[in-house]
Amino acid sequence: MGERITLIVRRMLLVSTVFAISGCALKPADSFNLEVDLPANFRFRGDAVYRPATGETCTLPKRRGKRPEFKVFDTAGKPVANRVSFDVPLTEQVNGCPLVLGSITFDIYGKWGEHWSAVGGDYAYIHVLDRLESDMPAMPASGVQELAAQCQWLFRTLGPLHAIRKIMKCNSLDASGQLRMGRAGGVVQREPLRGRTLRMALGLTDQEQPAVDDNWVAVPGG
Repeated sequence: MGERITLIVRRMLLVSTVFAISGCALKPADSFNLEVDLPANFRFRGDAVYRPATGETCTLPKRRGKRPEFKVFDTAGKPVANRVSFDVPLTEQVNGCPLVLGSITFDIYGKWGEHWSAVGGDYAYIHVLDRLESDMPAMPASGVQELAAQCQWLFRTLGPLHAIRKIMKCNSLDASGQLRMGRAGGVVQREPLRGRTLRMALGLTDQEQPAVDDNWVAVPGG
């Protein structure tokens, strides 16, 4: 009798475990993996901004100081090119108001010299929409959607001693790797991001350009 009860209990535990695993497998992911490829000596701060979902009538109160509808992703610069990743929720709940991810803004910083002031920055912007236009790129079958961009240093002189200063400029790349006029970033659809990867791939060209008045003459070594 005792052996039979033990067998029944074991079967019940096995069935419960199977249902628990199945439930986890069937539950859709509510986040995605955000990857950022950074050149050497680059860092960024990302702000994920959430807004009321389409059709919701609730509004967020105006605030001073903390903003629970913002999520911040920050990383330190490294002397070598590297990739960082973050788990980004697609939905949030603030004061009972259902929110969805609306955009991600990246403040990009880079060092071009050893002095503490030898830094420059630009920003990138990703719009997260309910649906895309037919001509916009969708999530690939691989489950990794990449937004490629290229950064470049623009130089100029400053002051009576004509000290060199550099300005960072980052632009997006098209599917063939050609530079676009638009800012780094792009537009993605929210729903296909679930459980997938969105990659912001930042590159840095070795070719520098004058920031203003293209009257510089290139010579060997500079």
